[in-house]
Amino acid sequence: MRKALYPGTFDPITYGHLDIIERAMVIFDHVIVIVACNPGKTPLFSLEERLDMVRETTQHWEKVSVDRFEGLLVDAARLKGVHAVIRGLRAVTDFEYEFQMALTNRSLDPRFESVFLMTSSEYTYLNSTIVKEIARFGGDVSRFVPPYVEGKLKEKLRTDIIRHAER
Repeated sequence: MRKALYPGTFDPITYGHLDIIERAMVIFDHVIVIVACNPGKTPLFSLEERLDMVRETTQHWEKVSVDRFEGLLVDAARLKGVHAVIRGLRAVTDFEYEFQMALTNRSLDPRFESVFLMTSSEYTYLNSTIVKEIARFGGDVSRFVPPYVEGKLKEKLRTDIIRHAER
């Protein structure tokens, strides 16, 4: 069975992420979406909330499972018995960073392969940071995230506004 990891912070998961997962399923028999805990980022959603959103939005795909991981991606791959990782690319700047990461990962594990998928043109500008910014200012994010995620964004931001007002 050809398996691949698709790691990310997914804060929150967007239609761009789902597009990459869907296209990865054409290449691989099974895609394991790894929700990462990245100490270099301060996510809006907790790890559990992000796992919930990813599971909810991918549950209709039999070829997809969702897991969490903290640590090196090559270690996650070894634990899962996987030698390939999927990475989505939107622009040349993404490639430069991903190229460095791919070479670093391969130096840590020579069997490790990175598979780069270009996002569909309708999602080339889309990322989770933009989605959160639009949502914070009350903009319509329904074109960017599934309804479940849109609801979670509204709920989270409403709670944050109330907490901030109470201070």
